[in-house]
Parts: sequence; C-alpha cells; structure tokens
Amino acid sequence: MQFRFNLPAIPRSAKTGATLVILTFWASISLFAQNINTTFRAKLTYPGQTLANVWGYESRGREYALVGGAQGLIIVDITNPDVPQQIVQIPGPNNLWKEIKTYKHYAYITSEGGQGIQVVDLTALPSPTLQSHFYKGDGVILNQLNTIHALHIDETKGFLYAWGGGLFNGGAKIFDLKADPYNPKYVGKYDQLGYIHDGYVDNDTMYSCHIYAGQFAIVNMANKAAPELINTQTTPGAFVHNTWITDDRRTILATDEVNNSFLSAWDVSDPTDIKFLDKIQSNPGSGSMVHNTYVRGNWAVTSWYKDGFTIVDITRPDNLIQVGNYDTYPSGQGGGSSGCWGVYHNFTSGNIIASNIDVGGAGELWILTPNYVRACYLEGTITHGITGALLSNAQIQVIGSNPLLQELSATNGTYKTGQQAEGYYKVRVSKSGYQDFETFIYFQRGEVIELNVPLFPNGMVNVSGSVIKHNDGQPVENASVWLYGAQNFGPVTTDIAGVFNFNNIPPGMYNIAASAPGLGLGMLSGQTIVANTNVTIELFTTHRRESAEEREAGVFENQFITSLQNPFETETVLSYQIPEGDASITLFNSLGQTVQTQDLSDKIGQLSIGTGFPAGVYFAVLKQFGKVLEVKKLVKNGNK
Repeated sequence: MQFRFNLPAIPRSAKTGATLVILTFWASISLFAQNINTTFRAKLTYPGQTLANVWGYESRGREYALVGGAQGLIIVDITNPDVPQQIVQIPGPNNLWKEIKTYKHYAYITSEGGQGIQVVDLTALPSPTLQSHFYKGDGVILNQLNTIHALHIDETKGFLYAWGGGLFNGGAKIFDLKADPYNPKYVGKYDQLGYIHDGYVDNDTMYSCHIYAGQFAIVNMANKAAPELINTQTTPGAFVHNTWITDDRRTILATDEVNNSFLSAWDVSDPTDIKFLDKIQSNPGSGSMVHNTYVRGNWAVTSWYKDGFTIVDITRPDNLIQVGNYDTYPSGQGGGSSGCWGVYHNFTSGNIIASNIDVGGAGELWILTPNYVRACYLEGTITHGITGALLSNAQIQVIGSNPLLQELSATNGTYKTGQQAEGYYKVRVSKSGYQDFETFIYFQRGEVIELNVPLFPNGMVNVSGSVIKHNDGQPVENASVWLYGAQNFGPVTTDIAGVFNFNNIPPGMYNIAASAPGLGLGMLSGQTIVANTNVTIELFTTHRRESAEEREAGVFENQFITSLQNPFETETVLSYQIPEGDASITLFNSLGQTVQTQDLSDKIGQLSIGTGFPAGVYFAVLKQFGKVLEVKKLVKNGNK
C-alpha cells in the first residue's frame, strides 16, 4: 500500500580430538542494545583455530552448519539451535581461507591452502564417519588444481565454478557434477577478464567478481568451450568481492571489500543495460567493511566484518532498508577485515549461522534467529516552495530513528529512504538558505509514504486575519487561532473585533484553524503563505450543509459525531449516534494514513482518540454499509 502526501508545487556428542570446542549459552535475547530483530541462540568457540566462511545443509529433518575451520570442515548439528552438537571436523589444508558450497548430498570445500577441491559425501549424517577425497583436476588439467579462493555451484545446470588460485591466472574453472557429483569433470574455463575472486552462477549465467578490476561481469556460460561476455559494471568501491542475485533474477547485489564500503543493487533485467539502483551501509560513518551477501526471499543477509551481519529489505531494490542486524564482534568497530566472515541464510527453520574469524585467539560460530520484517518507506521529491524548481542536496532526516536516517535529495529532487521501526517519527527536511520543514510521519511496515516537500527561502512573514460567525458575519471575540505547518504556532486570541495576528512566521504551507466556545471548528486548509497574508475564518453555530462536491463524493456533514474538545491537548472523546446497523469510525492523519479504526456495534456511544498522537490535523470518518456518513476535522494541539 502506498500513501501519498503532496504539498502543492508551490510548497549452529561434541567429538573430541585436535579440536577444542567451547559452547556458550546466553539467557538474554540480545546482549547488545543495537541488535535489532535478531535473537541469540548459542555460540561455539574454537581456541587456536580461525573460522572462514559457512554454509548449510539439511537432511532427514535435521539442519547442519558447515563451517570452514582453519584445520578443516567442521559439521555441527544445529537442529536445536540452543544446544548445537558438533558432529566431526574433517581435516583439510591448515589455512585461514575456506569456502563451502553443496550440491545434492555433497559438500565442496576450497582453500587457499591448496589440494584442489575437497569433496565430502554427507549421506551418512548424523554419523561422523563420512567419505571424502581431494579432487585435483582431470583431463587437460590433470593434477593441476591446487589453490582455489572460492566457488559457486550452478544448481540448475549442475556445474561447479572455482574462482581464483594460480590456474588460468585465477579465472573460472568449470566442472560438471551431474553424472558423478563425487568425481567432478573439468569442462571449461573463463579467463578473458583475468582473476575472479568470487561470483554467482545460475542457469548458465555467471556474475563474476573481478575484484582487482573493480567490476563484476555478466557472462553467458551455455557453451563452456566458448563463454560469451555480455557486460561489465564497476561498483561503488571498485573492489567487488561477491555477488548474489534476487529470486526474480532481475537484481544483482554486490559487495565491495574496502573500508567505508557499500552493499549495492543493480538492475540486470536487461544484462546489456545494467542500471544502478541503490547502495547501503550497515553503520554509516563508521568506515566498516562489507564482505559477503546472500538473498533469502525479500531480504539480503550480509556479513559486515566488525559490524557482524545485517538484514536488508530488498523488496524495493531502488530503496534498500536495513531491518535487522546483530553485532557478533562487539569488541571491534570501524574498518578492517576482522570480525564476521560469513553468514548462511537459507535453513528451513529460518535460523542464521555466522562466523567470526578470530576473537582472542578463537574462531566463533554464532547461531541466531532472525525476525524478518518489512521496511517502512519514505520517498518523495523536494522542490523550491515558490518557483517549484527541483532541489538537490536537501537533507532528509528521520528524527529518533536508530541509526539516524539521513538522505540527500538527488539532482532531480527525489529521495528514497525508510526504516525498520513502526510508529510516529518526526521527519525534518533542510537545506542551507531555506526554512526547515518538519512533520510527523506514521511509519508502517510494507507501506510507502510519499512525502513531497516544498522548501521555502529564509525569511519571515506576518499572518493576520479575522474570525467571524458564518450566519451573520459578526466578529468572534476570544476565539483561539492556530497555525499548523512545518512548525506549529498558537494559539493566539482574537480581540473584540475578531482580529488575530501571527508575527515573524516562516513562509510555508499551513492549515489555519480557529474555534470559540459555543461555536464549531473552522479551518483553512493547505494555505501557501510566502508573503504577509490576511485571511478570514468562518465559524458555524450549527453543522453546515454539505457542499455539492462533498455530495458527489458521498461525503455528508451531519450530526452523527460530536467531539468533547476540538481542538484538544491530549485526547478527545467522540460521541456518536448512528442509524441501525454496524458502522465504523476511522481516524486518518493529514497524510491520509489510518491511525485508528473502531467498529461500532451500538447505535449510541463514545470513542476516545488522540492519545500518543502528535500535534496536527486529523479526520474522523464515520462509515456505515460502505457509505461515508460524516467526516469531522479534528485538531490536536501541543506535543504527544
């Protein structure tokens, strides 16, 4: 659902042996206040051994963490995430770098320590006795496979792609797994663009990461003897580490392994015309370094070294919003490649495993449960309040958001931002030389609020006017008058002649409201005030008849709702009297968002509204049988 607010253009039995394992349990949901929408389950530590990347495997209803330990592949049963059980560690090259992927019931492990590709048959799990061997190449590359940095498996087509290492200058080495997954067969290579650090392949389309060239490539791998380069793309940090594609195959996510880096999104629906969509940092301003990203449905789960891992809502890839995170490495912050190496995201349970490389001489495996939530979105355009010109570099802030959301409008005046938390937040738009604009936005998950804001140049104006009775035009003494806009002013009181004055008011869009004892609420809505202005506000002693426009829209102003106080400070009470039949009262804010709905089963009753709402203008809409019986404007004065 999308709401629009347009101001006018003018405005994872532990097996003993060489591996020592320490299991830690924490009773609390989260040790650190900054951890959002994630629950800690357990942690395993490995003294004297670093951990690299992780992957997952499921069989016979059980879930296993496959962990790249420096001394070899570690397999942990995490079916009970609170009591994980290590099954075995299978020796491999003693080396920091380990990468793991699975195909059917086989795991494939690569390492910068050499020995080619280690293949492990996982069929016997949970038995610790598993068959394994090292494959070092066949055919024209017989025994030539040694060091390999990373790998990916095209599960759709059944091919393994090995990246990096010395063979073919670090280009891609492709192996057929279909006939005999335990014994890969070499079928081709791709080395036209040199060294490949990592990548993603599905259905014969490869998205290779040429880290030193600073770009990813899209390659048609249907003919393994003659791959076809389709396109390349430089990434924001020009040091692209890994890529992962969304489920709809329209968007590629990329990471740049540099300090102060970004997770970036690219439209590859037409691979000959790659388009940048958005980029995001886990902790803006910290200088943190991103590492690996993976996609689960509408979310990207990404390791960020010293920041642990994040969960980003990628439903709208042109507006990436962080909706969860867990800092697995609270002892460190900032740039550098210490901390969380990798995460695995795709267990049926939804649980996440994450690896810390080395904490005080021990690698760590973390098991957590995420709460995947949708983002709350805020998008719009910033313009000059008088001329309507598009304004770039205007700062949009969501005050009270954690972390503080700050976005700048683009050259075309547009901005896109959002947050994970629901509720009312103050939004501030500012630009040097212009009046700040502030309003409260009711953020709701999965909803897009379109807030188009006109900024007015610095300066002050005066607003004056008269309050009169509608029936006879007589002045109303002691009426209270308010201005509601980017800032709220009032009340001021009218004099004996019904006159009021607001002096030194910043230009902008205002609703001007007035009320007096015994009289109703009068309001002038959406007033653009850019110079000294004089207005007249009419107050009605009885409910007025609906206008022709309101009749046509099915809106009728009758005596079905009365308010105890209007304007009100904290809350007000709406009394209602309706014809026979179920009805409802819905309260909307000035953005047209539903903030409260109450079904009415009685013909006569009362409803309290307004508690916790920010100051501003609201509309109570009474409906019966789908027909609007009455709309009442309400004004809340002061703060929440």
